[in-house]
Amino acid sequence: MDANAPLAATAPPGIPHRTPADLTTLAAYARHLNADIVGFQEVATPEIAAHIFPPDRYTLYITHDPVLQRTGVALRRGLQVVTHPDLTALNVTGQNAPHPLRSGLDLTVVHGATTLRLLVVHLKTGCWDNPPTEKAHACPLLLQQFLVLQNWISERQKNGEAFVILGDFNRRMTQHDPFFQVLGKAGTLKLATAGFASPCAGGSYFIDHVLVGGAALGWLQPNSLRTMLYTPDEQAVVSDHCPVSVHLQLPD
Repeated sequence: MDANAPLAATAPPGIPHRTPADLTTLAAYARHLNADIVGFQEVATPEIAAHIFPPDRYTLYITHDPVLQRTGVALRRGLQVVTHPDLTALNVTGQNAPHPLRSGLDLTVVHGATTLRLLVVHLKTGCWDNPPTEKAHACPLLLQQFLVLQNWISERQKNGEAFVILGDFNRRMTQHDPFFQVLGKAGTLKLATAGFASPCAGGSYFIDHVLVGGAALGWLQPNSLRTMLYTPDEQAVVSDHCPVSVHLQLPD
């Protein structure tokens, strides 16, 4: 990355620098994943994401945040989509902060007569499993973001929408986690990663999650949670996260 490039100052220190060969390797992993919907984080532009998710197979959407690393989604070609305004309320620090927090990417996938509302997130880092009473910098901000998500979920419940929230929550959530319980106040939810350890993180709890609500609770296929690992001798600069997936069976 050019340190003098626009928005370079919004990037955290130590971000990876990938070569075309690294992107080719990541694209091979994406082909192996073979998912219909892929939420992703820390991508600057759709043009860069297109190296991983080629336009002949995927349509790409990305937030409009004025930051270098944004949140997006790749949707398999043929899926109909209704886009919604970015969930900018997740930036609880404000746009003038040195490192503004990211918006959520909000859209609806249309499958025949069935709709699925999606929200892709990348939340504040640093409050991995601390209590909500923690006064350190990260936890109060993360709690504010969870309250924003609670409001978003309440709207989905009020409108009778099937929905999924997916992405990097930067929180080792379980069903008993008080942060997850904040979300549960808005309605019945299923945390697909609850009760499982991540093979990508040395056996610790997941921080990347898939959270399901509304009619989608009945579409989540039991025991479908998967984590795709990179090869042990991988030399390419890939990602510090492994893809986490579930299978939803939408009605025809």
